[in-house]
Formats: sequence, C-alpha cells, structure tokens
Amino acid sequence: MALDKKRRTPSNKFIGKRKKTEQHQRIVSELLDPDSTQGDAVQSWRVFRIMSEFVQGFELLRDHGLAATFWGSARTEPGDQYYKAAEELAARLAKKDFSIISGGGPGIMEASNVGAFKVGGRSVGLNIKLPFEQKLNPYTSESLNFDFFFSRKVMLTFASEVYVYFPGGFGTLDEFFEIITLIQTKKIEPIPVVLYGKEYWTPLIEFFKNDMLQKYQTISPEDLELFQLVDSVDEAMMYITKEVKKIKNTRQV
Repeated sequence: MALDKKRRTPSNKFIGKRKKTEQHQRIVSELLDPDSTQGDAVQSWRVFRIMSEFVQGFELLRDHGLAATFWGSARTEPGDQYYKAAEELAARLAKKDFSIISGGGPGIMEASNVGAFKVGGRSVGLNIKLPFEQKLNPYTSESLNFDFFFSRKVMLTFASEVYVYFPGGFGTLDEFFEIITLIQTKKIEPIPVVLYGKEYWTPLIEFFKNDMLQKYQTISPEDLELFQLVDSVDEAMMYITKEVKKIKNTRQV
C-alpha cells in the first residue's frame, strides 16, 4: 500500500486512485458485464440495451388506460389471507376496466395477476430474475422481461393511477417510499396509494407519526395524507373508486 512517509497513512494520490477504481468496478458490476472480455468500448453499447427496455416498457404501458399496480411479498402463499385479498381486489378492479400490473413474479404479484386473468381483464407482468422471483407467473395476458432492475423499477413506478401495497419486504417498501416521495415533491400528481393490512402497516405509520413528524419534524402533517390504510377489499374499492375520479390526468407516463 502506498503510504505517506511522515504520517504512515495512505497518500491522497493512492486514495484517489482507489476511489476511481471502486467507482469503475461499480459501473461494471451494475451496468456492464463483469465477465465480458470485449473491452470497455464495446461494453458501453450495453447502454442501448438499457434504452430498449425503457422503450419497450413505455410502448407497452401507453396502450393501457386506467391501471392499478400491486406490490407485496413474493413469498406469500396462495392460501394466505393477503393472497386471497389481492386476488379479489384485482378481479374487482379489472371488472371496472382497470389494467392490473405487477412485477410478474409469485406471491402477491401472482395473486393480482390471477384475479385479473380469471375475469378476462388485462393482466400485465413486468418480470425480472431474482432469488425469489425466478420466472414469470402464468397468469399474465401481456408481459415484459427485464435484465436491469432499475429500468423495470421505473416502469412499475410510473405505470399506473392506483398503487396498492400488501405486506412485503424491502422491495415493497422501496416502491412505496418512491411513490409517496414523488407525490410529496409534486413530481407526479396525487394518486390513490393504498396500504392493505392494518396489522402489518400500523407500526410503520406510528413511526411516521411519533418519530418522523413529532420528534424529529422531518415530515409535515399533510404527508400522512399521501396514503390510505385499509383492511378489507370493500374498503379498498370504496377509496380507490372515489379517489380515481379526482385524477386530472389519467396517464402518468
């Protein structure tokens, strides 16, 4: 290791070189192909693959009118109460001409696609290979497979006019915070954001109120109105039906 002779610490020159190398490695691992022997110049053309995923995604989504995107755990089994609720809610929305969009995998994603599929609705899956989402579920009428997580995430984030979040893991929370941040900062207009399952979501909402709002003042009181907590399909349908009528522009993309 290159050390400064006086301080016996890594020199600024070495640190700068190391940071540059680390940044380069991150680009390779996340955007390019770390196993490729083709060289950086050729690998940079991978950007066009990323562009093609955006183009295909937007072309698919622009063909839909009102749409509802469902999020939730990929680990939720078909017999689970939340699986059944997601299936029922998706079916009822599909009957009202909503396209149902999910990440295309198992669990809650599959449940929402099943609901739409069974009633002859438009059932869309935007899939990617992940440890718990190995393949596209068979209940989609339209689908896309993504190689890049971030391009799929953009499509899911801007896909719909209604966003329904069932109990889920980090991915579900990531998408939830993405949407309410976009609404809070007025990057998109207010749209129905539904948190389904009071038992699961109440502790997080209490954290919003007690810590973020009251203790640290990192959010405003009106920020707690960006989403709606529900505990039944009827309650979700009532809220969505009422709020969708307020949307001025029914196409976010």
